[in-house]
Amino acid sequence: MDNWRRSTYSGEGDGNECVEIANSTSRVAVRDSKAPARATLTFPAPAFDRFLAAVKKD
Repeated sequence: MDNWRRSTYSGEGDGNECVEIANSTSRVAVRDSKAPARATLTFPAPAFDRFLAAVKKD
């Protein structure tokens, strides 16, 4: 996965204090922006979509 991106809420000072995500058609990967070479977490895309919906709901 090469298309890592950060939240648009991560400003100039906060840009290194967040997570980054990259997605393919079936998986979503999450990594720490402060340590991008370290391990990533991967989730099935539908599970990550449900997670985001729950976060946005609350």
